[in-house]
Amino acid sequence: MSKHTVLTGITTTGTPHLGNYVGAIRPAIEASKQADVDSFYFMADFHALIKCQDPEAIALSSKEIAATWLALGLDTDNATFYRQSDIPEIPELTWVLNCLTAKGLMNRAHAYKAAVQSNLDEGLDADAAVTMGLFSYPVLMAADILMFNAHKVPVGKDQIQHVEMARDVAARFNHHYGETFTLPEAVVGDNVAVLQGLDGRKMSKSYGNTIPLFLTEKKLKKHINKIKTNLLEPGEPKDPDTSTVFQIWEAFATPSQTADMRKAFADGIAWGEAKKQLFELVNEEISGARSRYEEILADPSFIEAELLKGAEKARAHATPLLDKVRKAVGIRSYR
Repeated sequence: MSKHTVLTGITTTGTPHLGNYVGAIRPAIEASKQADVDSFYFMADFHALIKCQDPEAIALSSKEIAATWLALGLDTDNATFYRQSDIPEIPELTWVLNCLTAKGLMNRAHAYKAAVQSNLDEGLDADAAVTMGLFSYPVLMAADILMFNAHKVPVGKDQIQHVEMARDVAARFNHHYGETFTLPEAVVGDNVAVLQGLDGRKMSKSYGNTIPLFLTEKKLKKHINKIKTNLLEPGEPKDPDTSTVFQIWEAFATPSQTADMRKAFADGIAWGEAKKQLFELVNEEISGARSRYEEILADPSFIEAELLKGAEKARAHATPLLDKVRKAVGIRSYR
């Protein structure tokens, strides 16, 4: 059976939350079980350095994210789960690709353009506080993808441009040096949920509105009770399509449960009761993994062994590909 390679990166900043779970982790773990998929999932700790200069925060986030994926049942014998920084071929490939990538292409990257516009709006120099990490971020992402010749890269809509840039860089390399890299395709899942946070905006660490995935039952209930709602009284019909409570419910519920809750909203369910039922639904799905997560967090040697196992598998792909790249560009041994 012919397999296609799917690659996903997880930036090691912050604690995994419900939005990460339903939007990325849960569908990725399900996809890794497909017989025709060769899955690569990596901890993007080099990328984290662009956003965070707190070493303890990055180290803790890496540990928590690894424990999360393992606790939720990722089969590391089937999928390749590794830490980006354990693959020295990736930064080397990044440099080679940098030498082919036009600065003009990087000038058009959304993150860089947003930083420049923010500086100009504040009357600052266009490149104030813009690091080379931020500016050349898409090249590192291209190296992540091309290193394993990924066919498909599941991303949010805000990352499509970076996959398209990786295609451009790969095509340029292939044109100069011969067919080496697969041209990757961005995959944006239409049915992948993008959860709202406590304040009704997209659930995001940058907004401070997240519900961490593995809170204790008491804290999970407290966070769910903080979800912003309107002032409609019990008995008054409520609109499920504008409700964060309903939106999170839908991400965890079966179609039948979703239909029942939609009817309950039409019948005027009290917000307190809706939140109580939401807590019970979410807690039921994650409670088993929560216990496993706590066990794994308490055993960092297990986490390290799993990541190093993944690094060995990843380098089995990366080392020969980088050797091919070196020979293609003229970096060769004379022996």
